[in-house]
Amino acid sequence: MVFITPHHVGVSVADLEASIAWYERMLGFTLDERVEIAAIPARIAFLKRGAFRIELFEVAGAAPLPDDRRAPNKDLRTHGTKHLAFSTPDVPALVKDLKARGADVAMEAIIQGNPVAFVRDNTGNLIEFVTEAAFQ
Repeated sequence: MVFITPHHVGVSVADLEASIAWYERMLGFTLDERVEIAAIPARIAFLKRGAFRIELFEVAGAAPLPDDRRAPNKDLRTHGTKHLAFSTPDVPALVKDLKARGADVAMEAIIQGNPVAFVRDNTGNLIEFVTEAAFQ
């Protein structure tokens, strides 16, 4: 099999500038590059943290994220990509920090003995946090 590595994930957002600020403030990403694609038309920003990049898309007139896509367990009832996930050594400590900075916490749970949390970005897209040990 040909070798592959993760490169980026694309996320549609309602307000590019507000989303750049949210990912910087909440998750420590930094703006890497801006692009405009007239053929779509879309405004795009690549954000980076370490070797990982998030590609944010703002498309005028795009439909908002439906309410059922904003709830982790309800979202599973619709095909497609479900969430972006990050590992952290201490999910509860991270959630406490994110709450203090105003994050919209969608769910906190213990799944198979491991703490898990979901937050919504400023557009409502789900982001999951798991412990590093959960998948080792």
